[in-house]
Amino acid sequence: MTTITLNINEKTEKGKALLAFLKAFYEEKEVVHIVEEPISPYNKEFVAKIEKARKEKGKEILPSDNLWEIIE
Repeated sequence: MTTITLNINEKTEKGKALLAFLKAFYEEKEVVHIVEEPISPYNKEFVAKIEKARKEKGKEILPSDNLWEIIE
């Protein structure tokens, strides 16, 4: 079985036609399985940076009460 992820613009004529075509296969013969994945509101690159930062060790966390004195 091959898995293909498609982003279909349902507002366009071609997008509507393609979606109807795929749904016809899904309903009649169950040859196509439609799986809707939730769309994340976050940028994938940003999420990757956050995950990388979580895994890093040895980073110093500055106290917030005298932050400006430490920076200067």
